[in-house]
Amino acid sequence: MNVTTLLQRQSISVSDFRCSAGPGDTPFVERHRCHSISFVRKGSFGCKSRGRLFELVAGSILVGHPGDEYVCSHDHVCGDECLSFFLGPELVEAIGDQADIWQIGSAPPLPELMVLGELAQAAAERRSDIGLDEAGQHFARRFVEIVSGRREKPMTASARDRRRAVETALWIDAHSPRPIDLDAAAAQAGISPFHFLRLFSDVLGVTPHQYLVRSRLRRAARLLADNDRSVTDVAYDVGFGDLSNFVRTFHRAAGVSPLRFRQASRGVRKILQDRLSRH
Repeated sequence: MNVTTLLQRQSISVSDFRCSAGPGDTPFVERHRCHSISFVRKGSFGCKSRGRLFELVAGSILVGHPGDEYVCSHDHVCGDECLSFFLGPELVEAIGDQADIWQIGSAPPLPELMVLGELAQAAAERRSDIGLDEAGQHFARRFVEIVSGRREKPMTASARDRRRAVETALWIDAHSPRPIDLDAAAAQAGISPFHFLRLFSDVLGVTPHQYLVRSRLRRAARLLADNDRSVTDVAYDVGFGDLSNFVRTFHRAAGVSPLRFRQASRGVRKILQDRLSRH
């Protein structure tokens, strides 16, 4: 089993699991250490829990309840890959901690959860501007809604809540070159990460991480157009910790690479300057 921790937060942690076990490997007893949901990205495996046997395939969800024992086996195919979300007690209480939700063992491939699972995978691979913690919370919320059959009540933001969202957005914009995660932004707003994500998204129409990335892209576009700093320097100046991630994200937003954007912006500026000089 190859396990990679992708995110470690107080409210939610995310790990990538890649198992190479096959029909010839002896299964063993494991125990869920907390509430968790694992999106099966590839492959298949069987799971026995609470006296029931489940067959999980791509798109299925393995559901963990603290203290429950389970045994995974690979009687039919070799290996599987999962994206697993481990939820803190505060987050579980906020989204729904009823035992009948978390003791079902697994959920079948459902379209709503499969789409959100793939969105989370895109966030994990930095192919999306939504944060992995945000995608995980959304995935967990939707899972609870589907299993319980109860939809969350629409949020009605008060004037105070709307001001809190706006002020936090201004704080994110002002500090965007620094590392900012959902927990830090929620602490700035003075509410839990779960409620902050709902509030911010409802009031401003984007998630906190989307707003952070777009603030960085706006600054990057300004720097690329106005000075001669290298693309690498611009990437780090605006808050991207990885050059390749910056180039991919900028190209996704602008439709061209940072270098082509710089060349195009200078070409337009030169044309305008030439026109002004003739008058």
